[in-house]
Amino acid sequence: MDKSVYQVYEDEIQSLEEEIKLLAEKYEDIQHESSFFSDEEVQKSKEFFQREFQGGHKGHGSQLYLIQELESLERDLSFSMNFLGVQITGHSKKTLEKTAIRTVATHSVSGKCRFLSFCLEFQLTETQNMYNVSASITDLSIAMESGQQSELSKLVSSYLKENRPGYEK
Repeated sequence: MDKSVYQVYEDEIQSLEEEIKLLAEKYEDIQHESSFFSDEEVQKSKEFFQREFQGGHKGHGSQLYLIQELESLERDLSFSMNFLGVQITGHSKKTLEKTAIRTVATHSVSGKCRFLSFCLEFQLTETQNMYNVSASITDLSIAMESGQQSELSKLVSSYLKENRPGYEK
């Protein structure tokens, strides 16, 4: 064989040795990074996440608690709707302002109460601090289909005029 064939093999061997060296360095780096956490710490973290995702954690954030809370709220809403005769047919929300501690949104709710169609529009301001959340409703407007129960409409308007400063229909 001539020298050029040997040179090609020598170059290939050198290239493979360099690649092996780079791979060995990468392996050492990975081993070094994974040694930052002890086996005990890794096991504790693994167990925590398994409990968290399998519903073993019983705090307010657990999935089981949230499902139970949702079912309870749905039962309460159904009872209230049946008792009062109110059916909500539509809702829309537009967020006007949102910060870390305050959210302001306008809501529009339409529905029927027994035989009376209505539409409520209001602004909801929610403020949150470390200990609680407070909410207030402002700019309340109640609209009913014209011609239906004009006495009721007058009663609501007069109540709002007397009890809400600056309210004029």
